[in-house]
Amino acid sequence: MVDRFTDGLLTPAETSSCLEIPSSTLASWLKGKAAGAPLVHQVEPVRRGQPSVPFVAVAEAHVLRSLRSLGLRMSGIREAAAAVRNAFATPYGLVSKRIATDGVDIFVEHGFGDLRRARDGQAPIHEAVSDHLRCLSWDADDDFPTSLRPRQYPQTVPVVIDPRFGHGRPVVAANRVPVKSITDLWEAGESVEDIAYDFDMSPEQVDALCHAVVCLAA
Repeated sequence: MVDRFTDGLLTPAETSSCLEIPSSTLASWLKGKAAGAPLVHQVEPVRRGQPSVPFVAVAEAHVLRSLRSLGLRMSGIREAAAAVRNAFATPYGLVSKRIATDGVDIFVEHGFGDLRRARDGQAPIHEAVSDHLRCLSWDADDDFPTSLRPRQYPQTVPVVIDPRFGHGRPVVAANRVPVKSITDLWEAGESVEDIAYDFDMSPEQVDALCHAVVCLAA
């Protein structure tokens, strides 16, 4: 069974691609620190070029990307991350289940000025942060997330990153089929109808998913 904290799930390049984070930005997060811990945790790869980003770090990168998309500057991100980690007494405070409740208030308190300017008052800050955190899922008896739903895939075909399925690569939520398995068949010339039949999906879902992946790779 994959350990969410100590087993490398993705390479930095794969993490950048899955979450649409520039590789240079992710590299700085892997090196940066807050409250004495990395902004995004990394483990020693089994071999050079092998995965070094565990699932918990993929989730951390998602949270940080969300804060950046809301307009929070890096100084604000480090301050907010340190505040959450100190409040929860864990280096993984950014993805604790409590982040979805009282942790949001901590983010708001430490990043409110930047967020307000970036969003021009279009939405309540608390609501905006909470919306991004809904992409994370926690089991009832677990304080840390078990899966992540990347937002760049079509809403009609929910995709998740879950260390229990597909070796941690993005899989279709409904059938746990790796996204790459579907797109590889499509790129090889298989019809969307045949792919849909094989994986119990609709042709429209297959078409939307494949075209989304093409856009992500562009």
